[in-house]
Amino acid sequence: MSAVAHNHDHGHDAHEHHHKDTFITKYIFSIDHKMISKQYLITGIIMGIIGVGMSMLFRMQLAWPEESFKVFSFFLGERMAPGGVMNNETYLALVTIHGTIMVFFVLTAGLSGTFSNLLIPLQIGARDMASGFLNMVSYWLFFLSSVVMVISLFVESGPASAGWTIYPPLSALPQAMSGSGAGMTLWLVSMAIFIASSLLGSLNYIVTVINLRTKGMSMTRLPLTVWAFFITAIIGVISFPVLLSAALMLIMDRSFGTSFFLSDIYIAGEVLHYQGGSPVLFEHLFWFLGHPEVYIVLLPALGITSEVIATNSRKPIFGYRAMIMSIIAIAFLSTIVWGHHMFISGMNPFLGSVFTFTTLLIAIPSAVKAFNYITTLWKGNLQLNPAMLFSIGLVSTFITGGLTGIILGDSTLDINVHDTYFVVAHFHLVMGISALYGMFAGIYHWFPKMFGRMLNKNLGYVHFWVTAVCAYGVFFPMHFIGMAGLPRRYYTNTNFPLFDDLQNVNVIITTFALVGGVFQLVFIYNFFSSIFYGKRTVQNPWKSNTLEWTAPIEHIHGNWPGEIPHVHRWPYDYSKPGHDEDFVPQNVPMKEGEQQLHH
Repeated sequence: MSAVAHNHDHGHDAHEHHHKDTFITKYIFSIDHKMISKQYLITGIIMGIIGVGMSMLFRMQLAWPEESFKVFSFFLGERMAPGGVMNNETYLALVTIHGTIMVFFVLTAGLSGTFSNLLIPLQIGARDMASGFLNMVSYWLFFLSSVVMVISLFVESGPASAGWTIYPPLSALPQAMSGSGAGMTLWLVSMAIFIASSLLGSLNYIVTVINLRTKGMSMTRLPLTVWAFFITAIIGVISFPVLLSAALMLIMDRSFGTSFFLSDIYIAGEVLHYQGGSPVLFEHLFWFLGHPEVYIVLLPALGITSEVIATNSRKPIFGYRAMIMSIIAIAFLSTIVWGHHMFISGMNPFLGSVFTFTTLLIAIPSAVKAFNYITTLWKGNLQLNPAMLFSIGLVSTFITGGLTGIILGDSTLDINVHDTYFVVAHFHLVMGISALYGMFAGIYHWFPKMFGRMLNKNLGYVHFWVTAVCAYGVFFPMHFIGMAGLPRRYYTNTNFPLFDDLQNVNVIITTFALVGGVFQLVFIYNFFSSIFYGKRTVQNPWKSNTLEWTAPIEHIHGNWPGEIPHVHRWPYDYSKPGHDEDFVPQNVPMKEGEQQLHH
């Protein structure tokens, strides 16, 4: 296979020589997976700036309700913040779009799109993705959906305001409130385009991993990163179409008079003509994607962490096969636990107990991963660079966030804290912060591969420590105000004397949020300045074993000049006795009598 690829590629190179890539074919409509991964990353960072900016605005509203801020007038305008005071519908819109952008556009596309594209061909020894054209189309659909989502912020009736979960009837009746109008329609259109992008990308990743591995690259020699991206893509193909069907039915309810999710609705005393639908049906459809989505976001981050921790501990990853089995078990279990989001929807108590059982079961493979990370770190020769710090940070937030998941997964305990800040604290730690740490770890680790330069290490340390302290400063106190009963999505708590004592905690949370948000500018500066002015990298700066570090620093279409390297060993031969160096790349043949490390 490699010989065929090799011969084909010489023709390809000669052809390239005569027809030089133009700016447009190289940087915009590129079919090279390395360029497409950069496009995903930079688009994801821009969407992340918008999403984090929104969270800082609504956190200010929660800490100092009904205060006038010039910053509100500047960013939101007179219509959404008259006299610099945020109104309640604007607050709901910011919460909705913040959630949507962070979950889908930053953590799903920004993380999976970037690193699946960059690493799958390079780490399995392929020239490119199975279909470069489909890969390009999937990025441009993602870009188009991002543009539509941003445009929805500027429609006259206001952006979508039904929460990122867009439950009917708020999302199904255009007349329900101002945020249910054109902004909601644009939200649904944006998500439909996003899902098309996600499905094209996922199918490409699956086919590439199955069909294009180089000689010797068996499935049990794949880096855990590739396993994580592969299984993530499979979950996406199974669950994203369900959300697409829910979005299409919602569009039909809104615009074509159907009644999939509506029944017996009264607005201001007027009886609407809908009958026979069920909003709970929408919850089932939404959460059938919504819960696997947590792992579509988390698994790539965990895969990146496996690679970074093994490389920077200078020792083999502990329990390689157990790690693969836990990824597969998480993928399977994540599709049968969606009902734990619906314990108070009137669900049959027996069914609630079934979902409780499957939800608590998912703690086992998650714990396997956490213990294996800790065991890999144990007595390792730790290189505490920024990528390693973010990976260790992920292990910390994955454990602390996961522990509260045990409470929320139990129907009898969940009912007490459902829809309070306890839930917000849980999923931000276990999904939001953990996935962001994985993304940062990946950027610090593979930046040299992407751009041929190094990030500034000292700025990386500042970025990590401030982010880590502020992340816990924001989300740890939320557990307590949640247990005290403070509901989420209320734009002010001052109407309820019961919650007056909690206002100081909200101020502390917001202070940490503002500091943490502002310090992301350190990362933004480091990232964009290092692309142009960073120190030039060497071929293999981290002394890593995986194949991407055997490719030349200068990007060429096809990844390797000449023949693709063959694989002779698994990717975690660190500190192996009998070798001069403490790392042995995968393309180094086995010595006479050398034992294969197994897993």
